[in-house]
Amino acid sequence: MGFAVTLPIGLGAAFDHLEIGLAIGFGAFWSSPSNVSGSFKHKRNGILMSAALIAVVSFIGGYLHYEKWMSFFALGILSFCISMVSIYGFRASLISFSGLLSLVLSFALTLEQLEIYEHALLVGLGGIWYLLLTNLWHLLFPKAETEEFLSETYLLTAQFLETRAKLANFDADRQKVQQELLDLQSELTKNHSTLREILILNRRTSGWSNYADQRLLVFVQLVEMLENAVANPAAYERMQQLFKNHPQYIRRFQSLNFEMASQLRKIAAAGSDPEKLPENEQLMVCFIEIKSEIENLREKLLYGDYILLQNFLEYQEKQYEKLKRIKWLLDDPNSTEIGNVDPKTAQRFLAFPDYEPMLLVRNLSFRSNIFRHALRLAVTLMVGYALGSLLPFQNPYWILLAIIVIMRPSYGLTKSRSIDRILGTLIGGIIAGGMVFFIQNPYVFAVLGVVSLIIAFSMIQKNNRTSAVFITLSVIFIYAILETDVSGVIKFRPIDTVVGAALAYIAMRVLWPSWESVSMRDSIETAVEANREFLQKITSYYKNKGKLPTSFSIARKTAFTETSNLNVALQRMAQEPKSKQREMDKMYELVVLNHSFLASLASLSIYVKHHKTTEASEQFNRAVSKIEQNLNEILQCLNKDKCYAPELKPDTEFPFEEKLLPFKTERIKDSDIENKDELRDLQEKHLVWEQLKWQFAMSDKMLHLVNSTTFS
Repeated sequence: MGFAVTLPIGLGAAFDHLEIGLAIGFGAFWSSPSNVSGSFKHKRNGILMSAALIAVVSFIGGYLHYEKWMSFFALGILSFCISMVSIYGFRASLISFSGLLSLVLSFALTLEQLEIYEHALLVGLGGIWYLLLTNLWHLLFPKAETEEFLSETYLLTAQFLETRAKLANFDADRQKVQQELLDLQSELTKNHSTLREILILNRRTSGWSNYADQRLLVFVQLVEMLENAVANPAAYERMQQLFKNHPQYIRRFQSLNFEMASQLRKIAAAGSDPEKLPENEQLMVCFIEIKSEIENLREKLLYGDYILLQNFLEYQEKQYEKLKRIKWLLDDPNSTEIGNVDPKTAQRFLAFPDYEPMLLVRNLSFRSNIFRHALRLAVTLMVGYALGSLLPFQNPYWILLAIIVIMRPSYGLTKSRSIDRILGTLIGGIIAGGMVFFIQNPYVFAVLGVVSLIIAFSMIQKNNRTSAVFITLSVIFIYAILETDVSGVIKFRPIDTVVGAALAYIAMRVLWPSWESVSMRDSIETAVEANREFLQKITSYYKNKGKLPTSFSIARKTAFTETSNLNVALQRMAQEPKSKQREMDKMYELVVLNHSFLASLASLSIYVKHHKTTEASEQFNRAVSKIEQNLNEILQCLNKDKCYAPELKPDTEFPFEEKLLPFKTERIKDSDIENKDELRDLQEKHLVWEQLKWQFAMSDKMLHLVNSTTFS
């Protein structure tokens, strides 16, 4: 990005054609937002669309710039139309952002050498120039993005395992740790979605290779490691009760989790070098110690407690097997050994955006958050433009830039970006002011400007405040080259930023605000529906056995994705004003219950996938039917149809406490475990029945909560 912007500007200045260089440089800059992680085909199309949009917008804006009264209304109309592009997904929102940037800055440029149409064409050429560089980068480093996101996924998975292990501590703040897990799960789910697109779509266009198959299978292991971890909350309360007199046993399990996390970090550090992959010896030692401890306690345990430990140990062994397979796959095995990946099956896991034109028509309503955001942004830009034109601001368009960069559809994000932008601009202004005072060399300013620009771009999606600091530094250093008196820039840029941030924040509060409490009903409904679909796939497979259908894994992926989306929605709600956080305690409880329900489903799904199970009993069918009935009634309530009052809901009680295993509470004896098939059968009944009991209890509680919650 730094090269794409600075090279044409530098050449333009050197050959006395600065306007040409600036037009191409700005075109590259405005086209760059679409170059985000994902399929290279989507990147390419996004950059091309951005280049076309900024050329058209620059052409229109260039002519409107000379008529103040016309500019005022045109700014509002054009900004609204450009913002509505965001309804077509995340990358479309970045294309929209490119168009808004070019629109605002077209009001700031005064051309002397070029005609407006020439400037617009050169801006579009700048986008093509940036696309060529992006293509070249991809050809030189085709695996870089895959390795980067795999490395990040290793680290996030390691962090998730460590955080999960901390729940077993006697003094753990359970609610705080649980929220950390929810946040990490949301981040991992987002990472998985990006990796899925990179690994599957890139191979669809360039063909399947041994490297692609290896990385895709590594990705599958990482997804299943997350599922296993979520599926095994490990009944920590029961474990703590079980081991209250022997805390060292919990530490054994924790040490195993910590060692797995450590190995994932080492795999991330190893990258593509098989020689740096960690060995398995330490993990094997941990397993030997745990098995020995469980064997020593066997004679003293109740059946349920023993099964609990056995199931938890099996979970740890599954994680270990997946970790070993990841290392084996990264050790560059023969292509015939790793198996084939069916491209058509893999593509079923992707969510393709809907580009139907009628989607735009359907969103022309105040029910659409994007519509309200586009209208809010248009009005705010018009107010900012009027203030900048009527009051003595040095660079009024900086107010408009601040509004575009800061304002987002959600209140919490707009507020945090306002604070970050103001603080970053002030810090950058102070630092740059001191450096400009002591440094007078334009060549040094040029180097500092380019370096600051590159750092700003690299930080823009990771730390908005730091990015704002370096953007301010870059702007001031560039002005220091072009103008002898840069003190005005240092003084007025923070003021313009503060005004723009204030306008964005006020508009978010008073102009058709989109409060999360209004849309929480839809978020909960989508998550519950995804869990219901996952339960139905598990039940169908448990009854029919056979080969695991692809629809089973797709339902699992959807359930995890929607549960993460629900958690993100709750986070957005928590950032809103207290007066707008309606029924916050109940919303939080619903989110946690939905997540726990998914954990139980995942536990059940893992068991039925990896074990030979018996025929589904009548009790199993009846239990599942009751759980589905609860879920259906939850969805019915969320759809604003008739709900049962909690005290009037019929048939709430279900006899889950019937003892399927009469000797369940007896101590384990040698004779009880001599027959391994019998033990496995008992273990299956115990695990399946415990999960169904838990699912019914959670679905029943969710139904009572939904019945008693007043949604906006």
